[in-house]
Amino acid sequence: MYPEICKIGSFTIYSYGLMLVLGFFLCVYLSLFQAKKEQFDPDQIFNLLFYIFISGIIGSRLFYVIYNASFYLRNPLEIVMLQRGGMAWFGGLTLGSITAVIFIRKNKLNLLKTLDLIVPFIVLGQALGRIGCFLNGCCFGRHSDFGIFFPVHEDILIPTQLYSSLLLLLIFVVLRFLQDKKHLPGQILASYLFLYSIKRFFIEFFRADSPKAYLGLTIFQLLCLAVFVSSLVIFAKIFHNQKK
Repeated sequence: MYPEICKIGSFTIYSYGLMLVLGFFLCVYLSLFQAKKEQFDPDQIFNLLFYIFISGIIGSRLFYVIYNASFYLRNPLEIVMLQRGGMAWFGGLTLGSITAVIFIRKNKLNLLKTLDLIVPFIVLGQALGRIGCFLNGCCFGRHSDFGIFFPVHEDILIPTQLYSSLLLLLIFVVLRFLQDKKHLPGQILASYLFLYSIKRFFIEFFRADSPKAYLGLTIFQLLCLAVFVSSLVIFAKIFHNQKK
């Protein structure tokens, strides 16, 4: 739609990058506020989120590049063109989670309680990121006469980016509600994985940028099933430990 917000001399502000940065700062601001309420060290939470943000971007990009290897082998310079979009949440989840666990263990924080603290605000940052996708024209939906015209695709498409953003906002509200209530350590994290996997699984049916991989499902839907099962396993362990 509007991949470039404006130009200041030779410097271009891209909508995709701008939304990622805004999402990060909003996530940090709200997480630090919550950290004080839950008696966490704000400096540690800020550093944690910074490392997650950087590793999440790297992981998301790597996954996307590998997934579209044939294109990037022909156009290697495109790998660093982040302003044009091209991220995969599953790659960000993987590398971001590894980074988070290493940081939390190294700083001797409680793993589940720390993740429960930051996860709702990461979701809010994701919601802003999807608006960046909409403005950039990536992560687009299928053709529909009831959609929105995307000049970059010269077609009327289902605005899956906006639907995804709205659903992420709804997930954020649910997680914040749970966060302010008495909950078991890890319950917020498991709820996020549970709700996000369902959201993404059904959104994929309306997207046009992911080919079918197996049994009529895209690779991302198959990964969603794995995340969904993982969330159930985490729930089971949480409640099993509570009973013990």
